[in-house]
Amino acid sequence: MSGMDRTLLTQAYRKIGRGLLLAGALTFFVNILMLVVPLYTMQVYDRVMSSRSLETLTMLAVISVGGLVLYGVLDFIRARAFLVCGAVIAHRFNVPALQAAIVDALGGGTRNAGQTMRDLNDLRNFMTSNAVVVPLDLLWTPIFLVILFILHPIYGWIAVGSALLLLTMNALTDALTRRPIAEANEASAKVFADVASTVRHAEAIEAMGMLPPLARRWQMAQIGSASLIDRGVVLSRGMASASRSLRLILQIATISAGAALVIRNEASPGSMIATGIIMARLLQPFEHLVENWRQWVVAQTAHKRIRELLNGEGARRSTMPLPRPDGRLAVDRVSHVPKGLQRPVLRGVSFALEPGEVLGIIGPSGAGKSTLARLLVGIWEPTAGGIYLDGTSTFLWERESFGQYVGYVPQSVALLDGTIGENIARMAQADPAEIVRAARLAGVHDMIGRLPFGYDTPVGENAFALSGGQRQRIALARALFGKPRLIVLDEPNSNLDHEGEQALLTAINHARRDGATIVMVAHRPSIVSVADKLLVLKDGMVEHFGERTDVLKMVQPGGAVKVARLVRTGESA
Repeated sequence: MSGMDRTLLTQAYRKIGRGLLLAGALTFFVNILMLVVPLYTMQVYDRVMSSRSLETLTMLAVISVGGLVLYGVLDFIRARAFLVCGAVIAHRFNVPALQAAIVDALGGGTRNAGQTMRDLNDLRNFMTSNAVVVPLDLLWTPIFLVILFILHPIYGWIAVGSALLLLTMNALTDALTRRPIAEANEASAKVFADVASTVRHAEAIEAMGMLPPLARRWQMAQIGSASLIDRGVVLSRGMASASRSLRLILQIATISAGAALVIRNEASPGSMIATGIIMARLLQPFEHLVENWRQWVVAQTAHKRIRELLNGEGARRSTMPLPRPDGRLAVDRVSHVPKGLQRPVLRGVSFALEPGEVLGIIGPSGAGKSTLARLLVGIWEPTAGGIYLDGTSTFLWERESFGQYVGYVPQSVALLDGTIGENIARMAQADPAEIVRAARLAGVHDMIGRLPFGYDTPVGENAFALSGGQRQRIALARALFGKPRLIVLDEPNSNLDHEGEQALLTAINHARRDGATIVMVAHRPSIVSVADKLLVLKDGMVEHFGERTDVLKMVQPGGAVKVARLVRTGESA
């Protein structure tokens, strides 16, 4: 997480803290005003009934109604304070959490971005629920204890004993349910993540009849998750029921004690009734703490996951945008060991390109070509060495401005949920003329025009189905959008037909004349011919680098034939 993100989150926590302090102060006055009804009842029984004074009754009623109206207003303001705290969580945490989830995914992490968003939603819902009020109500329970001791010490000691019993029930609830509920939440999150991953491969599943075994696997996982959830819910509900029964028994004990005191003339009938009301209010937060314990555990688990994600090792990026580069690319002794591996995929790779040059990267499968492509655009940080665009590290470069100067077509093309126009414009507001320009450069303008809604045709996982070649050509248009200075193409013609490949070669030549530096991982020999320079990777090291004709001579005997063989066998790296 960057320093700016940490500052924003610190400010968010401070704002939430101020909101909770306000809610705590309001809770004090709300609890004081909740004494209106028992005090009114006591006065009616002890004063009005004996004096038979309607004037006293009217005055007490007017004062009580005024107090209860004020109670409603303050309770509403307190609810609004919690609502604002929930909104702060949604507005201040969502972008840093999403960024952290993406960085974690790029680094090979296992956290799910969808689960992160669900965790934020759970936290927001918790902040606006009744469960969050319980600790604040508990904070002011001494007020009711003092009142009960004033009415009679026996009332006070019964209240103390009742509170201790319910606190014991709460501790027992925590000990019995915390772990089962946390395990159930984790299992449920994993089941949903597995289902989402499975659905993304629907075509292969349907074509090869994989649905029945996958359904059995999911059913077994679902049964395990449901079993854990049932266990946690049963324990939580059981303890809540026991807590309610205990509270009612304690209220009976209070009424019995009050009746005994009235019989012995040690307390008035009004105080006995008022004590029952106050006792019920005093014990209510303790009971609710037991009932809402599952919500607390869910919220704590969600907050823990979000904190771990945000406090994880984020990408060390600059926050200052840089001006548009010329396109000079320098790769200096780059080595890279992917997360979870011990052996480097790239070792000591060095080369340099000037603006307007086209480099073709070839080599056998597993040579590290795609890894190098990802490093060039700053997706990963080199383990050793550096990659520099106009002297600035492509990894450290501030991402939004860097994205304006770089075009990238990954090996596995994916279009985001949105329209074709939005995808070409990289999901930003853009001049339609620039979108059309990029599409024409990629030779995809006419194809888009034949789609149902043209540039407004929705695409993505749940929208209009495009062929692999169509997606690849739209991805090329996206890479060319905005006249980037560095263009990295990882097997850009793997799904293209002859027409699409010719359009790709035309686009590369146009970008070269425009002064862009172009790096392409070759999949077919045909696009090697457009390269000014060739780099041959083998076992993660540079075997040959130089002008295309010179490299062709160095790989003799066989020349272009051997290069074609290297290209054909290097389908992935």
